[in-house]
Amino acid sequence: MSGVVLLAIIVFLFFRKGGLKASHAVACALFGFFLAGTAIAPSIDAGTQSLASLLGGIKF
Repeated sequence: MSGVVLLAIIVFLFFRKGGLKASHAVACALFGFFLAGTAIAPSIDAGTQSLASLLGGIKF
């Protein structure tokens, strides 16, 4: 499952449960959009991929 889809589901659930207001969701989306265009974006992507592989390797 794509990380974007997973995050969209989480945001939707927070919004439906009342813990996230629409203005907060818009602010977070804009922050992420503009952050993706900065020089730190590759570092964030590498860290996210590392965390995903770490969590994927956990055996239950």
